[in-house]
Amino acid sequence: MIGQRRPRRRTRLLTVLLILAGIQLGRLSGPAFACGALVPGDQRQVTVGREESVLRWDGTREQIVMRLTVDGDADRAAWIMPVPHRATVALADPALFDQLHTLTAPVRRTRYHFWPQNGDWPLTTGGSTTTGPPDGAAKAPRVGVVSRRRLGPFDVAQLTATDPGALDGWLRSNGFPLPPRLDTALRPYVEQRWEYVAVRLAPETAGSALNGALDPLHLAFASDQPVYPMRLSKLAATPQSLGLYVLAAHRMEPRAAIGGERPRIVYAGRLSRPTGDLRELAAGTPYLTAIGQELPYPSRISDDHVLHRASSDTPFQQIVYQDRLREAAGIPLWLLTVGAALLLVVTVTSLAAVRRSRRPAVPPPPVQPPPPVPPAPPAPPQ
Repeated sequence: MIGQRRPRRRTRLLTVLLILAGIQLGRLSGPAFACGALVPGDQRQVTVGREESVLRWDGTREQIVMRLTVDGDADRAAWIMPVPHRATVALADPALFDQLHTLTAPVRRTRYHFWPQNGDWPLTTGGSTTTGPPDGAAKAPRVGVVSRRRLGPFDVAQLTATDPGALDGWLRSNGFPLPPRLDTALRPYVEQRWEYVAVRLAPETAGSALNGALDPLHLAFASDQPVYPMRLSKLAATPQSLGLYVLAAHRMEPRAAIGGERPRIVYAGRLSRPTGDLRELAAGTPYLTAIGQELPYPSRISDDHVLHRASSDTPFQQIVYQDRLREAAGIPLWLLTVGAALLLVVTVTSLAAVRRSRRPAVPPPPVQPPPPVPPAPPAPPQ
């Protein structure tokens, strides 16, 4: 047995080292991506620790409110968001996401069990248990600047483009860094004649790094179907997790997995009394659907998320159970039951032994003498 433990320990150590190396490579592998593209300037690092988005669709117009939580040593970064039509851009109230967290939080319930499970004595363990092409005859590709303005800590440019290379050149020359392959990823949007919202992020204090939750941005544009742009996330070097709140007239769901795991509904229900920004967003779209999806291989992302009405408006809310062992006066019931059963067996066995010991001994029956042997008959005369 001793000779078999060392290889296992070496294998576990090698596995841990490989995982740590993979994590470090992921941190050094370039830009972090949301539903648009967030890329740092120079050669610095920035990671998106959390992405939260609200998509509101009333049948003709779509609104997206997005908040990113970032970490890294970059003092500036750029975020590129494709939109199907001309968009308006404004700042949003961060309290909107606090309301959504409260509304969609799982219900916590206690669930009791009789027999001990992992974590209960005597099964206690040391470990824990516990989302149009350009015209070839044109002299030069063009980029149209619809507007450019300062919005809080953001430098926001709204652009049109007839060629991804021209868009790449404009962004680079105007202080919006892009990864080398992003112009290829933008080509489907250029062919569909989408527009772009380019956001340059910079911390309020000069020289400090981007950290923590950024101010939410509110985009609104015309749309004949609810769509959440995801194609640019295929350039991410690390697994992506999507969390999306959808406000519509009915329960909504994605049409396809677009290269990730199957999207899951984590909350669905009609809003009764929303307040603040949520009340304004939910006017005419009172049904809230919260969707989560894991995308472990971003390179497989093949399309944007297009949402459609679900087959029913059945409400749903997650339930998180806390398993507890049934006890009486601090003693597990299973232990009392087993102890009582053992005591009963011992008692019955003891009583049976006592009864056997007190029962009078029955004398053996007397030995009967064998019957007499009759005498042999006399011999006949000769």
